[in-house]
Amino acid sequence: MSRFRSSRFDRLAAYVPGEQPRERKYVKLNTNESPYPPSGAVLEAVRTAAGSLNLYCDPTALKLRQAAAKVFGVEPDWVLPVNGSDEILNFAFMAFCDGDTPVAYPETSYGFYPVLADLHGIEKREIPLKGDFSVDCRDYLDLHCTVVIANPNAPTGMTLGLSEIEEILKNNRDSAVVIDEAYVDFGAESAIGLTKKYDNLLVTRTFSKSHSLAGARLGFGVGRPELIADLTAVKDSTNPYNVNAMTQAAGVAAFGDNGYYMDNCAAVARTRDRTAEKLRRLGFEGTDSKSNFLFVRHPRIPGGELYAKLRERGILVRHFSKPSIADYNRITVGSPEQMEALLEAVREIL
Repeated sequence: MSRFRSSRFDRLAAYVPGEQPRERKYVKLNTNESPYPPSGAVLEAVRTAAGSLNLYCDPTALKLRQAAAKVFGVEPDWVLPVNGSDEILNFAFMAFCDGDTPVAYPETSYGFYPVLADLHGIEKREIPLKGDFSVDCRDYLDLHCTVVIANPNAPTGMTLGLSEIEEILKNNRDSAVVIDEAYVDFGAESAIGLTKKYDNLLVTRTFSKSHSLAGARLGFGVGRPELIADLTAVKDSTNPYNVNAMTQAAGVAAFGDNGYYMDNCAAVARTRDRTAEKLRRLGFEGTDSKSNFLFVRHPRIPGGELYAKLRERGILVRHFSKPSIADYNRITVGSPEQMEALLEAVREIL
């Protein structure tokens, strides 16, 4: 660090993404990317948009909002496109939290939540999971602070039902509730429909997982126009041209090919369930994941050791050193061929 950095960042621990090694080719099951490519229409839309890169993109992303609204079942002014869902989460922490408004989220969840709280000097209320790693909606009632919950949760893949989410919304009417749906298309119920009933609900989505656009960086916030206006003001005060022209074009085309992507999500879910069963036969234990990853442990080998032995064999998974989950590894669901390579390596290690 330099001698010029503000002291307010002295204790900031930045988010650490999953490793992206370049020294060799790995079976990459560590960052929850889709194993399937973008559709042909998306690739063609990106090529066409690239011809106009001398011009600024539309800062309102109107065509993209219109396409998103049609699929999400809302009006365009209920949608804010962003540079990956991390950006909409950042905007939400800025818009709905401050020195008087803390943030509450599960203690074991997406690692960006505590980073954003620390970045903006927000008091954190980290709520432990239950013994089976599930989120108990009763822990989030009448908190008088902004609530952020990933559904499905990461890294566990476990879900809350819509009735449980609605209970949280009803009992926090004077607070914003953010439901992070990064993995919803792999087996959970979306809460977007509840935005028409609750003015305190913001749903965040990403195209990194379900729509094969991790490299394009595209996400969305969906909520009442008043909430979206708050977030748009933050966006326009930091980066008005936040979604570039090629990504906007890719997003419009991806919404047009939504059936292709939902078929891919269903294929991932089938591969997930088959792989989970095969891992159980090998003695693994894990959560009932409804995401595009598995969260598993084996009683015979520590999580860190299994991670290292898989890495030696050219297979990357994600290991977290947090004591409560250190026995576990998060394994992205790749193609059937990738999962067979994982299983073969696991059998060899065991």
